Amino acid sequence: MTKEIIKDAEERMKKAVEVFRQELAGMRANRATPALLDKVRVEAYGSEVPVNNVATIEVPDPRTLVIKPWDRSLIKAIERAINASDLGLNPTNDGQVIRLSIPPMTEERRRELVKVVAKRTEEQRVAIRNIRRDANEQIKKLEKDKAVSEDESKRAQDEVQKLTDKYIKEVDQLMAAKEKEIMEV
Repeated sequence: MTKEIIKDAEERMKKAVEVFRQELAGMRANRATPALLDKVRVEAYGSEVPVNNVATIEVPDPRTLVIKPWDRSLIKAIERAINASDLGLNPTNDGQVIRLSIPPMTEERRRELVKVVAKRTEEQRVAIRNIRRDANEQIKKLEKDKAVSEDESKRAQDEVQKLTDKYIKEVDQLMAAKEKEIMEV
């Protein structure tokens, strides 16, 4: 019984870390990455779709993104979506493709981003700890209901703690890597 609880907790922790990894990928650093546009949604064919569903996104150099729409009629819609997003980037369009130049970030902006990363990291740590708490509560309930012994309950809680430590460490490593990437000049 405790194995299922531990397995469930581990799955949930993995998902939390994966969500965090994707969130960090979408945060602007000093270089261009297609993940920057993951949250940009374009009005196309009567619905809102992600940019990467209607165009190819290329990175010709570290400071430029090139968006090649599969349907040229969507260029204006993509441009509008980028302007409406909170990326702070100005698209230029030549009728065929849209170019996004990523300006170098100021020291102040980099520090702000590091603070945002730290805040998101703490949120993920809390999420992982909440998963631990839920798992431990389930284990304690089993112990209280005499479904598992006290020793087995303790072992299971120790296992959950090890998982928690492992995934919090992974989140911290992701944070350190992102901070390093952001602070690069």
